[in-house]
Amino acid sequence: MLDNLFGPDLIYRIPALLIAITFHEYAHALTAFKMGDPTPKYSGRLTINPLAHLDPIGLLMLWLFKFGWAKPVPVNPYHFRDPKKGMFYVAFAGPLSNIILAFITMLILKMNFVRWVAIYIILRLLLSYNLILAVFNLIPLPPLDGSKILMAILPGRQAQKFSSIEPYGPIILIALLYLGLLDGILWTLITFLNNMLNMLTNFLINII
Repeated sequence: MLDNLFGPDLIYRIPALLIAITFHEYAHALTAFKMGDPTPKYSGRLTINPLAHLDPIGLLMLWLFKFGWAKPVPVNPYHFRDPKKGMFYVAFAGPLSNIILAFITMLILKMNFVRWVAIYIILRLLLSYNLILAVFNLIPLPPLDGSKILMAILPGRQAQKFSSIEPYGPIILIALLYLGLLDGILWTLITFLNNMLNMLTNFLINII
């Protein structure tokens, strides 16, 4: 494990992780701010400075096990004209930013712009981390974005019932990951997303 943690690709994994995590959290903050909530700005989260978004344990988990998290962006839904719709957009903005960044990264790699080996390796890792973050954060379990998206979609009574599992969400999530019960579906979805982006980037390259 220590060999993996401090392996020769350490210098490449750090920037890839920081970029993927930072843009995910910045997307949450920017979306909330644009929809009328000043909380992310007052909390210092309306920035692309990675230090503002890092959760040390979540980063270590992502580093070691490919699944992790950043420090949640504080949001006050009562600043939104429609709180449920606002929370849906804010929650979905994070995974969407990773999908967009994965698409851009894949496009750059396919167009053979990169000549430096170090940059190529970072971009390959960035693509991988963005695919993982996008899919992982859509899991409908607290505290992940998928749970907030589901809460925004469910009718009031069902949403209230679902919210009752929030205190146990992290424990359930860690148990599922530890037991490997999510591995199959997660990697299937990651592969599916990768294939979809691959088709889209190939299409764009062919028409350019």
